[in-house]
Amino acid sequence: MTAAAEPIVTCAIADGIARLTLNRPRRHNALVPDLLSALLDAVADLSGRDDLIAVVLGGTGRSFSTGGDVGGFHDVPRAHRRDYAAGLVGDLNRAILALMSLPCPLIGRLHGPVTGGSVGLMLACDLVAMAPGCFVAPYYTEVGFSPDGGWTALLPLRIGERRAREIQLLNRHVQADEALRLGLADSVSGDLDAVIDGWLAGLRAKSQAAIRSTRVLLRGPADFQAIADGLERERQAFLALIDSEETEAGMARFLGR
Repeated sequence: MTAAAEPIVTCAIADGIARLTLNRPRRHNALVPDLLSALLDAVADLSGRDDLIAVVLGGTGRSFSTGGDVGGFHDVPRAHRRDYAAGLVGDLNRAILALMSLPCPLIGRLHGPVTGGSVGLMLACDLVAMAPGCFVAPYYTEVGFSPDGGWTALLPLRIGERRAREIQLLNRHVQADEALRLGLADSVSGDLDAVIDGWLAGLRAKSQAAIRSTRVLLRGPADFQAIADGLERERQAFLALIDSEETEAGMARFLGR
């Protein structure tokens, strides 16, 4: 008898804490339609609960997530690649917005690479703990993709337009210590679970109504709509490049094909 495949996204809830985990370790939790669909389903289930103190988002294996699976894009016949990209980036945008809309704080537990569109999952978090070896990088100017995942819609709001521009144009890797200085992380530690457990204990001791009100006021409806509009602009720009000759060559070069 063949063993059942492990879920591509897992969600475990105990004592008011939901632990949401990307579970595609052999492919570094790279974003593909099945993973994003499962993530959207899990977040939809959590969004309907009023008994959660926090959600902790992490990933199995050596990476939090390496963003869009370049091999997955390359393997789609070129005639269908635009449709594939439209669905994938659209689902990523919906996942980012759904995570931002959770009724409780979202904590990122990040290790290894956080690259490409997976940065949007990090930027959706209220608190972020990074392992010392964690790094953030775009790769768009190397592969030939247009930025997605909030690199233009969210990152400049966090670190400023000039710094976001420099990182992306030069494809510079932001290591964990710099991420902490820039405000992309709230802690860098070799013991992520201890840091997060401390945060959870602090959140549990606070007024939950006040926490919910604080999160809503920090990002009002107009701000949320501006982010959604920015993500949609990213999707449209991504589609404009995905089936170009330059992107075809960039993907092949990136994959060593």
